[in-house]
Amino acid sequence: MERDKLYGSVAGHVSYHSVLHNGERDDRVGDELVAGGSDHFLGNCIVLIPILLNSHAGTKFGIPYPVFARVWFGSRGAHIPAIARAIVAAGWFGINTWIGTTSIDALLLKIFPGWQNFGLHTAVVFAFFWALNVVVGMKGPEAIKWLASIASPIVGIASIALFIWAIVHIHGLGPIMTAPSKFHSAGEFFFAIFFPALTGVIAFWATLALNIPDFARQAKSQKSMMVAQGLTLPLTMTIFSFIGIFVTSATVVIFGKALWQPVDLLSKFPTFIVFLGAVVIVISSLTINVGANLVAPARAAENLWPRHINFAIGAVITGLFALAMQPWFLMANFSNLIFGFLGGYGALLGPIDGIAIADYWIVRRRHLALMELYSKHGRYSYSSGFNKNSIYALIVGIVIPLLGLFIPGLRLLWDNAWTIGLLLAIAVYSYLMRNDASLLNPGEYEEMTLVVNDADTKKDTAVN
Repeated sequence: MERDKLYGSVAGHVSYHSVLHNGERDDRVGDELVAGGSDHFLGNCIVLIPILLNSHAGTKFGIPYPVFARVWFGSRGAHIPAIARAIVAAGWFGINTWIGTTSIDALLLKIFPGWQNFGLHTAVVFAFFWALNVVVGMKGPEAIKWLASIASPIVGIASIALFIWAIVHIHGLGPIMTAPSKFHSAGEFFFAIFFPALTGVIAFWATLALNIPDFARQAKSQKSMMVAQGLTLPLTMTIFSFIGIFVTSATVVIFGKALWQPVDLLSKFPTFIVFLGAVVIVISSLTINVGANLVAPARAAENLWPRHINFAIGAVITGLFALAMQPWFLMANFSNLIFGFLGGYGALLGPIDGIAIADYWIVRRRHLALMELYSKHGRYSYSSGFNKNSIYALIVGIVIPLLGLFIPGLRLLWDNAWTIGLLLAIAVYSYLMRNDASLLNPGEYEEMTLVVNDADTKKDTAVN
């Protein structure tokens, strides 16, 4: 699908998750509100680096993420990062389905109070909404393109409306910005909240940092790609994150407790507003789930066993796997989401991002034998289709941060698992691959590559 056709879904992903998930700081007010915006801005600036670095290959060679992964994991080993990304996407699929479920359930409870007397009311709604997501997903991204173009502006307008509502009801910014900190020291805040939350913010975009070539391959030039990514990601996410944190903090002043889940806040409004809010969340959830969370794992399942699994079956498998990840538990408490799910998959994807960066920028210096990426027995087949060096680097990048989860004195390793795993993987992979047989010899790249360079396009096309 073309980049401009996907952009509405991506924009909806940004605005939706920023408001609904980045208000996760429960009862943080005052000083923590400012710091909350800081970790979002810093986290997005950090993750922007691998996004831009991995985008370069997509723009230069016009290759998608699964093909790019063959360079560093091998023709068969490319399934490893694809499955890792698919697991994360399936997790988000379940989370968004649960958010939509609770919103619909809240609407029904508001309109029909007797609905609460039915003991399985939430389970029934979840089953219905899960099935709706899977059925729409089975038809592919084309079925939801028109919905994506509507969802993004609606979510943006809803976020601004919430921000204005919060300011009006607490009579300005003062009650929030001047509230005393609930932490007794800077160290307590940074080690208990800031660093784990920073990893959560980074991990939020870790999937995009991996499959960004899918989008960047449609860019007209490296410059247009870098400007678009560099300006929109940090600014957009920081603005929407601030709104989410501010509104959540305002609920402490208005209602006496933090309402970080959208359904809890939604239930405080009149029935008509509940209806509008539920519609917004349902549309957003459908758009995000199909456009961002279901397509990748469905394709991964399809590629694993193409003779027996098509995209529709892959969509069903994704839905079932999402159930196994228990989204209701992840959303029961913000610590489950931030310290558990986000931190866990950040530890998994950080090393993979590091391997991709090291291979393209350090090991191969942006020189690829493009045609051999599509050969079963080319230089990127390695040993039986697997690059063992990438597997070794992945293991090191995961295991060392994992020690911080079990050894209290090394907790900082786990709280910064994505960053540490990425750096470790870069170092290990670069060392192991320094004399690999898959590397192009001096002058070989220039002989096989025709550089197309005009006013609008700057991409390399390999010719033999």
